[in-house]
Amino acid sequence: MGLFGQTKSKDPKEQVQEWTHKIRKESNQLDRQIRSIHREEEKVKRSLKQAAVKNDRDTCVILAKEIVNARKAVGRIYTSKAHLNSIQLNMKNQLGG
Repeated sequence: MGLFGQTKSKDPKEQVQEWTHKIRKESNQLDRQIRSIHREEEKVKRSLKQAAVKNDRDTCVILAKEIVNARKAVGRIYTSKAHLNSIQLNMKNQLGG
């Protein structure tokens, strides 16, 4: 079993193309997660504003923490995307050189 579950040996160019495809798919999945988190964050913002109008401080604190955590999660996902991009560029660079 190889690094990404392959059994037969391929030439390096084919492997890099296959791995690049998988990395691109994962990057798209991360983009979907980011969009989903942003949508949820907008819903929480609306709830937060409604709670603020009602002077419900406890709910406001909880919702504000949720927004902060969502933004931290998005930051971590962007970091993961940057790492994937770096790996992809390194693979292509090593293949070429």
